[in-house]
Amino acid sequence: MQIQPVNFSDLDRYCTIPITFLVESALDVSGDSPGPFSLLEQPVAKPWIKDYDTFNPPSTLPSRWDLANWAIFLATDGSSPVGGCIVAHDTPGVHMLQERSDLAVLWDIRIAPGYRGQGLGRQLFDAATSWAQSRHCLEMQVETQNINVTACRFYQSMGCTLIRITRDAYNECPGEHQLIWSKQLPRDNEAF
Repeated sequence: MQIQPVNFSDLDRYCTIPITFLVESALDVSGDSPGPFSLLEQPVAKPWIKDYDTFNPPSTLPSRWDLANWAIFLATDGSSPVGGCIVAHDTPGVHMLQERSDLAVLWDIRIAPGYRGQGLGRQLFDAATSWAQSRHCLEMQVETQNINVTACRFYQSMGCTLIRITRDAYNECPGEHQLIWSKQLPRDNEAF
């Protein structure tokens, strides 16, 4: 497998990688922002398939934002896209960037189902943090939801800290809570 930065002209290839997953449990989050938080995994009454692309597919990004300060990484197995991530930085109007020039946001990360659990997510996350650090960012944030338990556990394993929760944050997805994770990045002269 190979991970490379690609142009946004490759967004169509990127979008062929599924981001769906089976929701079998959710995190019950205790505590209020800014924390501390306690996370307790609970089974859901009726499992369902979640597809993030239903609401905001990456294909809409060029019509919504100036992507000059964004990066897209694509992982391929041969010529087939099997994973990727998108990172945003220093873009006016992107609420999650908080008008900060030292903050990056991991906007999207996805792995094809047959490649999940093999370390590809870690490699993509590392590519995103390296890219953010090369732009003098001191922090990278990522948004997920309490129904994406696997992603939450992954971000914890990557050294992220849960810094903010917004309960019932999505009109189109009642009962889902927004979780914002933060990864502190070393300064240019510090080692990872």
